[in-house]
Amino acid sequence: MSHTTSHELTRLQRARKQHEQIKMRLRLAGTSLAQVARDLGVAPTTVTSVSQGARRSRRIEATIAQRLSTTAAKLWPDRYATATRHDLVSLKSTGGDAPSLTSN
Repeated sequence: MSHTTSHELTRLQRARKQHEQIKMRLRLAGTSLAQVARDLGVAPTTVTSVSQGARRSRRIEATIAQRLSTTAAKLWPDRYATATRHDLVSLKSTGGDAPSLTSN
């Protein structure tokens, strides 16, 4: 087994564990990934793929985080680690669904 393969396996194991923890936390909060899918009008497999880390959707990530009373950056720090304030402001100014950086 090569070093890359071992690293990839570890990453997949972390993603799987994180996905299971998200599902558990949603159940404890009285909801589910399937409910998130229904509320957003997307396929349940799409929400599962985002939770597992196979796909990205800021809208789905934000909805899951909101249901868990946290932020997407706290649930998936590796996905948001490289986002800078400039990136977030750029997304906001172009209509992206980044969180607001200004207080209202």
